[in-house]
Order: sequence, then C-alpha cells, then structure tokens
Amino acid sequence: MNAWKILHPPLVAGTVLAGQMARAILRDDLPSLENQDPSGVFGDPAAPPLRLAFLGDSSVTAPGVEPLDYSWPRQMAFRLASQYRVEAISFAVGGSKARDVLDEQVDAAVTAEPDIAYLAVGSNDALRGTPVARFESDLDEVVERLYDVVPAIGLSGIGDLGTIPRIPELARGVARVRARAMDRAIGRVAARYPRTVKSHVWDIMAIDFVQRPELFADDLFHASAEGHLAFATIGAPMVDRLVEVLEEERGHGSE
Repeated sequence: MNAWKILHPPLVAGTVLAGQMARAILRDDLPSLENQDPSGVFGDPAAPPLRLAFLGDSSVTAPGVEPLDYSWPRQMAFRLASQYRVEAISFAVGGSKARDVLDEQVDAAVTAEPDIAYLAVGSNDALRGTPVARFESDLDEVVERLYDVVPAIGLSGIGDLGTIPRIPELARGVARVRARAMDRAIGRVAARYPRTVKSHVWDIMAIDFVQRPELFADDLFHASAEGHLAFATIGAPMVDRLVEVLEEERGHGSE
C-alpha cells in the first residue's frame, strides 16, 4: 500500500472527490443556471433601519431560482422586514470557497457596516478538496474581521452533500464525510465568537432532499425555488436569534 495514502487519507479523499466533481460539472446533458443578486430594500420606510449583508457562494446567489423572492436570502430579508426597513446587500459570488470570501468579499462587507452579516460558504471547499484545517482557519479569519464591526453574525451550516444527484455515486460517501467535517469546523468557529449563530441544515438535506427530489434544481446540483423555501423555513428560528443578538448588542451600546 502506498505510504503517502496511509499518512494523508483525508487529503487523498478530497483529491479524489475534486476530480469526480470536475467531471460532474462538465456534463453537457444538464442545464447551466445563472447566478442572481438577492440584494434589495424591504419593509416599511418608517420602520427602524437594518442593513443585512450576505457573503458566500451560490447558496446565496440562488442559481435559477424563480421567482427570486423564493430564495432563502430574500425570505430572510422578508422575515426581518416585519420589524425593520431592511437594506439587503449581497457580496456573494457563485463558486466561492472560504479563501475567496476572505480575499474578495469581506473587505467590502466590513466597509458596508451591516447590522447583521450572514455567511454561507464551505460546500465548495468540501467538494474541491480544501483541507479542513485550512478551511477552518480561513473561515475564522473572515468571522474575526466581521466581528469587529458587525453586531450579529450568522453562519450557515453545511448539509449532507452526499445526497446531491449530480455527484457520481462512487463519490457520494466521500462527499458526505467531507461535508460533515466542514460543518463541524463551522460549529467550532461559531463557538469562538459569542455574537455568532450557526444554522443547522444537515438533516434537511439528508432527509427532505432525498424524499422530495423537486427540492433540487434542474441542474441536479443547486437547490430549486422549493428547496430555498425549505431552507428558509428551517432557518427562521436562527433569524429570530440574530435579531435578539442584534438588539442585545444595541442595548449594550446605549448603556
């Protein structure tokens, strides 16, 4: 047996999965869906203002979701708009990994001085072979930089990527293990920063997305409009918790 494989099994698994994903992405029998910008202004103009920033990957840019209002970022903005005049700004770019967010998105988000920042990243790191330790380090740096200026921060957990139909059958077990490792890394980062709240999406992908194939988009990779609504439903309590964190922080600031 190759000694290199014995010493570095996670790296080998990540490399194999990345190769499988590269072939899956190049399939010409499936549609290519366009990324979108969920930014907008929502709610009563007379309500207290709230600036909401999104960072991350295509889970934010909602490829192919129609209508865009069904996307979970818009649904999050609508929920907040019951109390605030929400200005939602997306800095997300489809295909981003944690390092891309760190290099290309976080500076602009910090400059915007949002009241709440929500970060959804990690699936591309899981599927493209980023070592878990490197992902955790990059994510920690992103959160650290946001934490200095943002009162409340949300981190999206990662679901069971082994259920994605577009991933070749032989690679799904590796995708599942890698996704679980990244999800735990996100949890560790969230635990280091008290004003940070992590969402839990593992079960919805492990159960609902398997039982309801329509939750996947036509490209068999991204979530459909119905899938985004499902994510928004399970994410509602986390949105409410972010409001609590924000108001607690604002209260401390006025003391």
